[in-house]
Amino acid sequence: MFTITEYLIEEHRECDDLYARVEELVNSGSWEEARKAFEAFKDETLRHFQKEEEVLFPEFEGRTGIVMGPTQVMRMEHAQARELIQRMEQALEKRDRKTFLSTGETFMILIQQHNMKEEQILYPMCDQHLDAPEVVQKMETL
Repeated sequence: MFTITEYLIEEHRECDDLYARVEELVNSGSWEEARKAFEAFKDETLRHFQKEEEVLFPEFEGRTGIVMGPTQVMRMEHAQARELIQRMEQALEKRDRKTFLSTGETFMILIQQHNMKEEQILYPMCDQHLDAPEVVQKMETL
């Protein structure tokens, strides 16, 4: 069975790999394939955010009473990431390589810093305070 940390780090890597594929396709001018790959990336990333926002964060906050700490910051960064995903999608629709890649670079900087905070601080705190199998099962049902 996974710890919360292991489970969610694996999802981070999967999302990173999906984005890398989109970037390759945009760079090669394979716009239709890039659009399809982007949908997979977007769906997985937003599903990951949903798991955290609807299951992990409320469980952590309920157990620890910490509501104005790391989960609040993570929600704010998820909102920023969603906005960047929307901008990338618009650039992709216009086949605007330069805007897509520059927005994607901004997204990757944000998400790498975000993931590092989750992986090194929040997830270990969750593993310490929560029942990992129960929480992972709840996230899997979304």
